[in-house]
Amino acid sequence: MGTSLGTVVVTGAAGRIGSVVRVGLRGDAQRLVLVDRVGLAAQSPAEEVRRFDLRDAEAVTAALEGADAVVHLGGVPDEAPLPDLLEGNVLGTHNVLEGARRQGVRRVVLASSNRLTGFYPVSTTVTAEMPPRPDGLYGVSKVAVEALGRLYADKFGLSVVCLRIGSFEDAPADRRHLATWLSPRDCLGFVRAALTASDVDFAAVYAVSANTRRFWDLAAGSALGYTPVDDAEAFASRIPAEGDAAGHDPQGGAFAGAEYTLHHL
Repeated sequence: MGTSLGTVVVTGAAGRIGSVVRVGLRGDAQRLVLVDRVGLAAQSPAEEVRRFDLRDAEAVTAALEGADAVVHLGGVPDEAPLPDLLEGNVLGTHNVLEGARRQGVRRVVLASSNRLTGFYPVSTTVTAEMPPRPDGLYGVSKVAVEALGRLYADKFGLSVVCLRIGSFEDAPADRRHLATWLSPRDCLGFVRAALTASDVDFAAVYAVSANTRRFWDLAAGSALGYTPVDDAEAFASRIPAEGDAAGHDPQGGAFAGAEYTLHHL
């Protein structure tokens, strides 16, 4: 994509990750189109804001006109009733991919999730090639998101990168985060790499900081061009020692518990 990212569309731009990406890409993109269903105000001449719901396929396609890339962060961010997840995550992602196909967008970056594999035990180092084991309905929706990305890469030639985002926090807040933390600095590093990596047809990458206790392999991220720098271990002394997981416990922790999903059924 050259030294400039050109025109980049960011969906879910008002969210926690979207806000970090917006600021981080402001100096790299010639034009930033910021999409959310809540109101935003442009903060620089390079920014353009669009307010609509991602279920509006025609609005999505219109927003992607002239774009070089899209970072798709919009959707339902946690466990919810399956119909809501299908509309917010699966249909919304389909609209983004179809809009990208129709407008000739060169790179699509999809926000996936570590919870796509949350039922693997903590004793297992998981790679992106291993089969999904979602820890809930939210994880199931992200399996579908990645499947759509793979379909559009294989069938229509889109270049698609799925970032399996870890626990995005300013600092780790609980014991699980010592393995799953994604710092804002590393998050932006993974997004930049996903936008600029060359010769990518389809890639799924765990976006997680370089945590000593991490569950996930970093090789795919290195191949994409980014090696994380932060480590949650620097915060370990601030987090109570109670609650360390046993080797057979699921990586999803409380997210994998039955009660976390039952009240959405």
